[in-house]
Amino acid sequence: MTHWDLPHPHVVTLAVQGADIDAYGHVNNSVYLTWLDRAAWSHSAALGMPLERCTQIRRGMAAQRIEIDYLRAALADDELEAATWIVAGDGRLRVGRRFQVYRPRDRATLARAQVQYVCINLDSGRAVRMPAEFVAAYAAPSA
Repeated sequence: MTHWDLPHPHVVTLAVQGADIDAYGHVNNSVYLTWLDRAAWSHSAALGMPLERCTQIRRGMAAQRIEIDYLRAALADDELEAATWIVAGDGRLRVGRRFQVYRPRDRATLARAQVQYVCINLDSGRAVRMPAEFVAAYAAPSA
């Protein structure tokens, strides 16, 4: 049985850095946002929508709502994995992702997150209909 919450994850490996540790001796909660972003960008590139293409067409997916459940602390020198899945998409403006941060050493899920993204025009910062290549790349799996 797999340790991932959903099948077919896109996974990136992460190494906790000294700068990630806060005054409480664990990874600061803000670092998790960076990790989610890293996983999302890696997945987008794997789906054919790397940052370079987004800037060429002046469209991007911007986080609109982020919900994170912190379950266990990540610590100095931890080696982690962050997985992401596209779980929803309206084919017009919005895409939903789920994330899971996992520590293989003790087989612990450290965090789970859901992020709602909206397509924006990179020049105006305003919401705009997704171009066809976004619709194709970010199609949610069939139910």
